[in-house]
Amino acid sequence: MSEESAPYYRIHAFVCTNQRDADDPRGSCAARGSTELRDYLKKKAKMAGLLKGVRINNAGCLDRCELGPVMVIYPEGTWYGMDSKEDIDEVVETHLVKGETVERLLLKPEDRQRTHPMRDRAGDHSNT
Repeated sequence: MSEESAPYYRIHAFVCTNQRDADDPRGSCAARGSTELRDYLKKKAKMAGLLKGVRINNAGCLDRCELGPVMVIYPEGTWYGMDSKEDIDEVVETHLVKGETVERLLLKPEDRQRTHPMRDRAGDHSNT
C-alpha cells in the first residue's frame, strides 16, 4: 500500500455504547457495561503505547444487540463480544499489539446469540 493510500488509522476500533429502553427485548450494549469497557479499552491501549495510528471510538447501535457488548475493529472488520476487563486485556494484547485474532471472543456474521450467558450489568459493574 502506498503512503498516499495508507489509512489514517492503522487500527480503528468502534465500541457500541448504544442505550435502549430498559424494556427493549434486544437489550443494549450500554446496559451491559459497554461504556465502562470502552473507557478501559482506551486506557489499556494508551498504556500499551498504542497512541500513534490507533483510535478507539464510541459507536451508536451496531445492530448486534443480542451479542453485546460488542466492538468491531478495522481495517479487518473483526467483531468481538466482550464482558469484562480481562476480555479487553486480551483484545489489547492479542489483537491490537500482536495483530492476532482473539478466537474465544470472535463474533461471526451468522452469530445471533452468544454461547455464554449474558447478564444485564446496568446495576452490577463488579467485573468491569
